[in-house]
Amino acid sequence: MGNASSTLTQYDIEEVQEHSNNLFSQQEIVSLYKRFCQLDRNSKGFISADEFLSVPEFAMNPLSQRLLKMADGLNFKEFVAFLSAFSTKASMPQKIHCRRIYLFCNKSHHMLIYCVTVTTLKCFCVPVIFKVYDSDSNGKVTFNGILEVLRDLTGSFMSDEQREEVLSKVLREAGYSRDSTLLLDDFIKVL
Repeated sequence: MGNASSTLTQYDIEEVQEHSNNLFSQQEIVSLYKRFCQLDRNSKGFISADEFLSVPEFAMNPLSQRLLKMADGLNFKEFVAFLSAFSTKASMPQKIHCRRIYLFCNKSHHMLIYCVTVTTLKCFCVPVIFKVYDSDSNGKVTFNGILEVLRDLTGSFMSDEQREEVLSKVLREAGYSRDSTLLLDDFIKVL
């Protein structure tokens, strides 16, 4: 599953459907597979950052560089799970907690995060939305980190002062300040 020369079996479709919390119908999964195969130009079984950027809508997204950190190297099953975060059928908890990644150590014992399908690795559920704001992947979101995303999203439509004012108000209403470091649970409260 995942290269242009293979086809999806009924079992594959059901497995992908389950992996994506049944947010896509079987027909939608088949359509996504066809699109995945088109994007996977070299039939490697995964989509690279360059291949993702070949989608004009993705490339034009102001958050594309942040999203690429999570999307680069996805196989088909992971690709569908990634897209499920953007599904209109997904509930807020599903949107927040849908992305699975695997953690392991490299030779120098630095913790790395990769999207892999090796079942022996320990799987953690990491929120997609949170990861967009957590640009340095340290598990924390700061006022400046949120401000960076707002800057990417609003461009010249808002001044820095307006963004800071809006963000300060939102944080204050949730019981936090500019100096707060938000962990996942804090971030969810702010949402």
